[in-house]
Amino acid sequence: MPDRAFSPVISLLTVAAVWDAHLGAQLRDLGLTTRKYGLLAHIEATPGISFSELARRSQITVQSAHTAVQTLVADGLVADATKHAGAASDLRVTERGSEVLHAAEQRLAALDAGLAAGAPGLATALEGLHEQPFGLAPE
Repeated sequence: MPDRAFSPVISLLTVAAVWDAHLGAQLRDLGLTTRKYGLLAHIEATPGISFSELARRSQITVQSAHTAVQTLVADGLVADATKHAGAASDLRVTERGSEVLHAAEQRLAALDAGLAAGAPGLATALEGLHEQPFGLAPE
C-alpha cells in the first residue's frame, strides 16, 4: 500500500463521522437523528420559518425539508399551522418538541465537553467554523 500524504479533509471527515455516530446514539431514544435535531433547533430559533429557509439553513432540498418536517409533525414535535397548500408555512416547535430539544441539547453539551476535554486544540480550532466556513469556492 503506498504512503499517502496526510489529509486534513479526510481526518476531519473521519472525526466528524465518529462524533456524528455518538450524537446519533444519544438522540435515538428521543426519536431524533442529527438532521431532525438540527431542523427542530432551527424551527425553535425561528418560529414561522419557511420550508425554503429551513432547507437553506440545513443544506438540504426543500423536498427533504418537507419530508423531515412531516415526520416531526407526526411525532408531535412540530406544529404546521399552514392553512392550505401554497400558503406560507408557519412552523413552530410544540411544547413536547421543546422538551425533547432541551434533552437533546443537554446530551450534546455532554458530548461537547468530552470532545473539548479529549482534544482541546481541535475544539478551539473548530470554534466559529460552523457559522463562517472557509476555503470553499463561492457558490
